[in-house]
Amino acid sequence: MTVDEQQLKMVVKEAMWELVQEKREEFSDLFGELIEDMALARAIREGEASEPASLDEVLALLDAAS
Repeated sequence: MTVDEQQLKMVVKEAMWELVQEKREEFSDLFGELIEDMALARAIREGEASEPASLDEVLALLDAAS
C-alpha cells in the first residue's frame, strides 16, 4: 500500500484537528501563554528603543495607577 502526498496531508490534518478537539483546554492555555510571551517580547523591544525613565518617574506612574 502506498500513500501519496495528498492523502498523507489529509490524514495529518485530521489527526491534528482531532488532537485539538480532544485537548482543547491544553491548547487554549498554550496559546494564551504564547500570546503573553509575544506581548512581553514586544514590550521589551519597545522599551529598549525608548529613553530610560528615572526612578521618580516610575514611582509616580505606579502611584497614579493605584
